[in-house]
Amino acid sequence: MPSGMPSSVTLTDASRFWLQLGLVSFGGPAGQIALLHRELVERRRWLSEQRYLHALNYCMLLPGPEAMQLATYLGWLMHGIPGGLIAGGLFVLPSVFVLTVLSFVYALWGQLPLLVSVFAVLKPAVLAIVVMAAWRIGSRTLRTPLLVALAIAGFLALTLLKLPYPLLVITAGLIGLLTARWRPSLLVVSKPHGAGSSSAEQDQPAALHDDDSASPDHARFSRRRLAVTLLVWALATLVPLAALASFGGWNGILALMGRFFTRVALLSFGGAYAVLPYVAQGAVEQFNWLSASQMLDGLALGETTPGPLIMVVAFVGFMGGWNQGLAAGAGNWPLAIAATLVTVWFTFLPSFGFILAGAPLVEASRSVLHIGRFEQNEPTRSMPTPNAVSAWSQRQFCFSDA
Repeated sequence: MPSGMPSSVTLTDASRFWLQLGLVSFGGPAGQIALLHRELVERRRWLSEQRYLHALNYCMLLPGPEAMQLATYLGWLMHGIPGGLIAGGLFVLPSVFVLTVLSFVYALWGQLPLLVSVFAVLKPAVLAIVVMAAWRIGSRTLRTPLLVALAIAGFLALTLLKLPYPLLVITAGLIGLLTARWRPSLLVVSKPHGAGSSSAEQDQPAALHDDDSASPDHARFSRRRLAVTLLVWALATLVPLAALASFGGWNGILALMGRFFTRVALLSFGGAYAVLPYVAQGAVEQFNWLSASQMLDGLALGETTPGPLIMVVAFVGFMGGWNQGLAAGAGNWPLAIAATLVTVWFTFLPSFGFILAGAPLVEASRSVLHIGRFEQNEPTRSMPTPNAVSAWSQRQFCFSDA
């Protein structure tokens, strides 16, 4: 066993880490992804850089909170379905608890400027983590002028032109396909003959799940396992929705929240900021669950609490149940808690479904993508030479590193 490489990670140890992560995951998706990279790739060496990026690339294409999905993916990779459920659950449960408590305090006593100020002091530290992580990951992945140019163009398209995130992903994918077909040398780093890795890379210990390590048995694709996962996902969606409809009617507030936040989960491409206007429009204007000023206060609380920013839907659900209880003259506390739980369940359930159903397919793609991941003029690695690899396999390079 190479020095510094963890021999194994038990589910208990991993669960302890996921809980700690859920308690300190401030800073939105950028800070959370940076924290995951620093802890799992650099410090603990549970994953190699390529395994981490392979999972991140898949999660970035899905609707929903990518950091929470990434934690679920990595937990599943290490310990199967229990590991994925624990990782994703512990990533969001602390923020659910904190935001529910703050929502209750807010509903009783109004705005929370003191709490917002306390949480705001964490932002400079989070910003430093994000900047350092962006520099480290960028220096390792943006290895050619074309990739640097694409990164700059993508940043400008998102910040200045306000282009939709799915359009940016599709465009980058098409550029990668065309470049790999006609000018693959633009995606490959050339090294002098006999040159090896840098001293920093050589000194870094191997990871528990390294670039070349085989996928665990539970991570291998199985049609039967996929069918069971899809069935459980469907039942976990339809059975609670049917129960809510039988309890309060199809158009009751709880069933309505279940249907609405399922749509939110399936449409939340491009991060929470892209979908929150849709949430605000539905919650404030269409269903009148809360006022516009309350929605803004909820956004402020969501910005300053741990967990994904989309967790602000817990505040929306709480206040919707609270206000509905006040209007009906009934007890507002039980309905507010029930609305919070319904909102969180239907918002995050699709994320678990996408990961547990799709991750085995993504892991299976590693065997194909790995064939095309070689560097020119580097015969020291035990990989096929360019002449021994089919032209189709060579074109897959763009997906492994681009």
